[in-house]
This record gives sequence, structure tokens and C-alpha cells, in this order.
Amino acid sequence: MIGLIFGETSFPKEILKKIKKRNLRYVIIDLTKNKVFKKEKNSYVVSIGQFGKIIKILKENRCNKVLFAGKVKKPNFSKLRLDFKGIYYIPRIIKSSKLGDAAILKQIIKIFSTEKIKTVSSLTFNPELTLSKGNYSKSKPDNDDKLDIKKAITILNSLGQYNFSQGAVVRDQKIIAIEGKGGTQKMLKKCKSKRIRHKGVLVKFPKKKQDLRIDLPTVGLKTLRQCKSAGLKGIVLKAKRNVFLERKKCISFVNKNRMFITVK
Repeated sequence: MIGLIFGETSFPKEILKKIKKRNLRYVIIDLTKNKVFKKEKNSYVVSIGQFGKIIKILKENRCNKVLFAGKVKKPNFSKLRLDFKGIYYIPRIIKSSKLGDAAILKQIIKIFSTEKIKTVSSLTFNPELTLSKGNYSKSKPDNDDKLDIKKAITILNSLGQYNFSQGAVVRDQKIIAIEGKGGTQKMLKKCKSKRIRHKGVLVKFPKKKQDLRIDLPTVGLKTLRQCKSAGLKGIVLKAKRNVFLERKKCISFVNKNRMFITVK
């Protein structure tokens, strides 16, 4: 029995499909805003502050492993519904939150470890959803694109270890935007240019010191449409450290729009 701790995005749904296909036993802890998984069997809608309830559900169902997938919005700690264990653990979470989202997730993993519950990779059941090194489009980065890519990677590597940024946009070797708390979508909206089209790159790499079992940079058709709308030419990911959804649709889209997908 495995515990599935699910947030937003379509990634959790892909995991659930694979688990059902393999007839594996599971329990879902639904942390989505709209209770996306409430109709699934063995699904529990729980507040992120109810650690006691979450741990009780997992232990009652003999789950000694958990898998995190999907995004969980950083909560308003003052409005959280806390149970006894939530009150005990929340000071650690609040302290970690000051260091960024990656630190929060690391702290939650530590809490589960204290309770003798192991966290496994979000790609355990779906290794096909990550890309290896190579080019996945008809178009390839030209020399100017390669300079932009190098600049973006340098920027991301220079950020602090608990920075929440997974992405950077560079055009003509100039930093156009670095991902903030609003995420990739908000960053890309800032990158639109009426004057320049089909130029610049989005590089999405894992955060520094990130636990690669959780919260990997996730890209899908929506991301690529946003890149096109922002006038970008391509996207670059880190090999085996990404979640790539809707592969066929994505590749078809970039080929149609003369964009590129490159994995370093």
C-alpha cells in the first residue's frame, strides 16, 4: 500500500492511471483546492495542517511509503486548521517557509521520516514522463540560442540554495525574467514583447539542493503555449530531472511553430 499525496496539475492523474493499471493498492491524501480526487476510492480530503490525521490515515492503511505529486499552494499559516500533531510540527514548517518552497517540502519529508514513513520519487511509476538528454524537435538551438541557454543556466546556478526559482528567461543574452513565487506562468506573462518574436529561451532546472524525489520542474502543452505567446523560441530542461506531460502534443506543437525542446 502506498500513500499518494496529491496537489494540482495533471501529473497526479497520470500517476493514478498507471497505479490503477498495475492494480496496486493505494490511499490518496487530496490536498487540491477543488477536491479533485474526492470521488476516488480510498481518498481523503485533508488540510495540510492536519498532520495527525494524515499520519493516522497512512498508518491505519499500512502505508510505509508516500509519493508527492502536483503543486500545493503555500498556505496561510494563520488560517490553517491544525490538529495536535499539526500544532507540534507547524513551527518547523513556518521556519522552513522563510527559506522557500523547497525547504518546506524537505521539512515535510523529515516529518514523515520521523514517523517511519519513506518518501519515494514522484516518477516511481511513470519513468516515461521524464526526458533524457537530447533534442526533441525538428528545430535545434542556433549559436545565438546557445549563448542565451548558457546565460540562463549560469543565472540559475548562481541563485541561493533555497531559492524558489526553477526557471529563467533570457533573450539576446539579457535576463528577461527569473521565476518568482507566482511560478512559470506569471513569469512568462512578463516576457511578452510587441517588438521581438521567436527569440529567447526558457530554461527550467531543479532548484539548488532540491530533493529530486519531489517538485521536479514540470512542463506540458500549456507551458509551451505560454512560451509561444511570450515570443520565445525554445525551452531547455535538465536530463532525467523533469516531468514532461503530453509528449506527443508538445512535440507536434513545437514543430508546427518552429520552436525547440532541448534537454541538457
